[in-house]
Amino acid sequence: MVCAQLDELLSSKARVKVLKVILERGEVNINQIIKETRLNYKTVHKHVNYLVNAGLVEEVRVGRLRLLRPNWLNPKTRKLEEFFSIF
Repeated sequence: MVCAQLDELLSSKARVKVLKVILERGEVNINQIIKETRLNYKTVHKHVNYLVNAGLVEEVRVGRLRLLRPNWLNPKTRKLEEFFSIF
């Protein structure tokens, strides 16, 4: 991950909160993220889409339920988990 991408990823406290919840829980839906971060739906949805597009999070649909989980095949995801575990 180049420095500019990392800066953009970490530039939003809300995005970091969303990513931390997904990394800690392993598999969550948007409502669980909203509850734990106390952010509104629009904000969570925006940051989830960013993380999915960045390849850090993957979306799995089970019927109408949208589950989000870390994309462990992406080495950047593992490095970010290590980074967040320090703090």
